[in-house]
Amino acid sequence: MNNFEFALEGAWKVLAAGLLLGAGLPAIFAFGIRALAYGQGGDAEINHEAGHPVGKVLAILCFAIVLAAVALGITTIVASGFGQKVSFEHIYPMLVDK
Repeated sequence: MNNFEFALEGAWKVLAAGLLLGAGLPAIFAFGIRALAYGQGGDAEINHEAGHPVGKVLAILCFAIVLAAVALGITTIVASGFGQKVSFEHIYPMLVDK
């Protein structure tokens, strides 16, 4: 029974990471695109509405989250090639020796 619990715990972590990176980041990017359209005035060609600054701020925030996740992933891959790993012991990630 103990091995089964370990297997379920590992499967849960893989599922959570897959949902976060496989569906979460594209969803955040899509929300950023939608917020950017809202920031430009939505259907600006038809209604000629003014842009909304909140939409632009939300779009920048969404794109920054996606870029940070991509940069962290690339950093993790490159760091493992140099014999290091990414540590989250502090507020921000740091490279430490393995």
